[in-house]
Amino acid sequence: MIQRVATVAFEGVDARPVDVQVHVAAGLPAFTIVGLPDKAVSEARERVRAALIASGLALPARRITVNLAPADLPKEGSHYDLPIALGLMAAIGAIPSDALGGFTVVGELALDGAIAAVAGVLPAAIGANARGHGLICPAACGAEAAWASPDMEILAPQSLIQLANHMTGRQVMGRPEPKMKAPGEAMLDLKDVKGQETAKRALEVAAAGGHNLLFIGPPGAGKSMLAQRLPSILPSLSPAEMLDVSMIASVAGSIEDGALMDRRPFRAPHHSASMAARRMG
Repeated sequence: MIQRVATVAFEGVDARPVDVQVHVAAGLPAFTIVGLPDKAVSEARERVRAALIASGLALPARRITVNLAPADLPKEGSHYDLPIALGLMAAIGAIPSDALGGFTVVGELALDGAIAAVAGVLPAAIGANARGHGLICPAACGAEAAWASPDMEILAPQSLIQLANHMTGRQVMGRPEPKMKAPGEAMLDLKDVKGQETAKRALEVAAAGGHNLLFIGPPGAGKSMLAQRLPSILPSLSPAEMLDVSMIASVAGSIEDGALMDRRPFRAPHHSASMAARRMG
């Protein structure tokens, strides 16, 4: 019997559905992952094995094959650990075989069975909601996933044992609540600039109309000082823009504590940075 678990592969900020197929058959003991896995996905075998043992389970001495379909789509990242582990647990009867139906699963496993945070949970949640699925994700990412929809079912366990107890009815997990990022340091304000009336007018026009700006002048003319204060007059993010910005931050792994970002992104590379460094920034 083949056990199936739904997960995703990321193409930019898009989450493409991936079907994790787990097959346990008679034969020499082996654990094989196929479907164009990268090094992090291939190493999931050892993380899954150790996490199951730490959770009181052991892999059967049989031939285990995990297929990540579609097979021609490259699979990257550690978020395949949890769907592979859950597929194995369902295949050996540790959790009900139908418990994973209607869920998309993402998460990285620690060797002690804890579920670690992964990047891309917000786009994964939005994609799962579009397909009518719930989401199983790490506890550290639950608040981030909750922004996808107030109606979708979200399970955010801290460990494999906690999730198994929920699925077998020995424990009930609550739905995580969405969070906003707490106000950080106060932004530099354009009102602090004395003089520079023409330059300030240019900033105001660019901010209001969404235009590009090119700063040219000798050192000390105030180019960096003015640029650093531009975010203080930018319009607030709309809800759609907030999700777009947060999805990019989620895939980049820069969302902290699952809280959505409410400020427009601003980067200030040093003038001596190379072109390659600016693109990386």
